[in-house]
Amino acid sequence: MSSVAEAWLRVRDDVATYGRGRAEVVAVTKSQPAPIVLEVVRAGCLRIGENYARELADKSAVLPADVEVHFIGRLQTNKVRLVAPMVSLWQTVDRPSLVDEIARRAPGADVLIQVGLTTDPGKGGCGESDLDELLERSRSAGLSVRGLMTVGPTSADIVETRRVFAETRRLAETRGLRELSMGMSADWRIGIDEGSTLVRIGTAIFGERPPTAR
Repeated sequence: MSSVAEAWLRVRDDVATYGRGRAEVVAVTKSQPAPIVLEVVRAGCLRIGENYARELADKSAVLPADVEVHFIGRLQTNKVRLVAPMVSLWQTVDRPSLVDEIARRAPGADVLIQVGLTTDPGKGGCGESDLDELLERSRSAGLSVRGLMTVGPTSADIVETRRVFAETRRLAETRGLRELSMGMSADWRIGIDEGSTLVRIGTAIFGERPPTAR
């Protein structure tokens, strides 16, 4: 068994033990070549997360049909058509134009609304004041809103990370949303502490990423 496959199994078991079965791992395969991705898939990973539309399109031909693909990166509306047939869950829905394009290209798709509760630029996510309008627009467009997604602060400050995750959980609970995607390699335990059901882990499985290619 390869070191990557072993790392995947270790992360899977750590998350299952820490979260007592409440959270699932999305293996983040950004910038990883298809043969490496297939190593974790063959080890039993059936849920991967991709950040870039072109990368996903290139890898999709070799992915088994039972692999669940989550789109977890910021997405331009003009790239939705490219990946619509491949995506099982759109995690980063954060603006009306993206809602409309996903609804057009993938009617009835499962989505998470991404909320942005940090001051970090470039991470995406709608503000709390825009959340209800975006939820209503998504549902009116026929999308299935399963929950919320957020990204913790770049600073990795534990107190601030916990605040962001706890606030995201509150926003979900008050709206009857059950899925929460919170936590990555450095902060997935805090995510689970605050109710995350999906943790997005890349570095802890694959190591440091090679240079990106979009």
